[in-house]
Amino acid sequence: MTDAIVAGAALLLSLPVATFRSGFPTQPTVAQTWIAVVLVILACGALMFRRTRPLLVFAACVLPSIALPPSLVPATHLLPAFALYAVAVYRSARACWIAFGVAAVAVALATATAALGSPSELSLLVTTLVSGLVAMLFGALIGINVGNRRRYLEALIDRSRQLLVERDQQARLGAAAERTRIAREMHDIVSHNLTVIVALAEGATATSDPERARAVTGQIAGTARGALTEMRAMLGVLRDPELSPDAPLAPIESASVADAVESAQRAGFPVVLHVEGRLDDVPAEVRFAVARIVQESLTNAMRHAPLATTIDVRIAVRADAVELGIVNDGVRPRTDAADPPGRAGFGLPGLRERAAHVGGTLEVGPADGRRWTVRASLPLPAHASAEAHPEEHGP
Repeated sequence: MTDAIVAGAALLLSLPVATFRSGFPTQPTVAQTWIAVVLVILACGALMFRRTRPLLVFAACVLPSIALPPSLVPATHLLPAFALYAVAVYRSARACWIAFGVAAVAVALATATAALGSPSELSLLVTTLVSGLVAMLFGALIGINVGNRRRYLEALIDRSRQLLVERDQQARLGAAAERTRIAREMHDIVSHNLTVIVALAEGATATSDPERARAVTGQIAGTARGALTEMRAMLGVLRDPELSPDAPLAPIESASVADAVESAQRAGFPVVLHVEGRLDDVPAEVRFAVARIVQESLTNAMRHAPLATTIDVRIAVRADAVELGIVNDGVRPRTDAADPPGRAGFGLPGLRERAAHVGGTLEVGPADGRRWTVRASLPLPAHASAEAHPEEHGP
């Protein structure tokens, strides 16, 4: 509708001028007048496509200024201005100035050619040329102003859409990371405690001593209560809106290397713990990671190496890192039938995530064909290293 109104306005403003008697000594013939009317109508019709084909429409609007006799050129002055405005708005300011320059040169050459044929009409030709160029210049300046503002608003809208997409992507990534974090904590709590409970329950079933069975069931109850306590603590963190999103899901104190080793020993597994240095002086976050890595490593040993005769846990607090080594000798030959593809659990990825969370590294795999090793190195901040090893830093 807008394009039709613009084309109609251009036709009403241009068509009557083609029929007026101009001040040129040489007046147009009737045929030339009709040709001018047809060209003006066609150029106005071309303005209907100024949004999609602005450069082609501009060429169609400039053509009458070059092809018609000088006395009929004033009828075509407004058409290039309308078309050049469209070039500036729907293409670019650069395209507008290039189109203006090309049209100005073409119209100037046509005027110079007409002046050579009629030197007496030079002043009228120059006036007609200047008025046409001024009309195009006004169209270009207005179009550039409107076009720049239009492109600026489009850029703002595109940026807003991009920010919305990025916000949604960040929200999805954050939700996925949070789900992974919750799954890791749930796995550490549930898997370890259930493994211990299963081992204790099997031991209680196998023994014929009522007193020993009663003691084992008490240990099962204690292990289950500890797991419930950890679960309640984690749910409390998840439901607390005032806590930071990065707050630990489980209390730091809930994970202890000694507790993990003691649970495995109560379940009947030959776990031996060796600690070098003062683990209590290690930052709480690193200490929590150490406890979880040991806990998950023992859980994997209890599940996958029930015939192990030794499970050796070694922790060394160095000047710049905490070194962990968990080794068991219960490795069994693995076959595709025993371990089909796609049945890998979440324990090993959780161990690597736990180590990476504090900037450490972790290596897992068989050694010597008979042992399974878990080795981790968790870096310590400088001030923590000084506290854990004061003798290395002087009095």
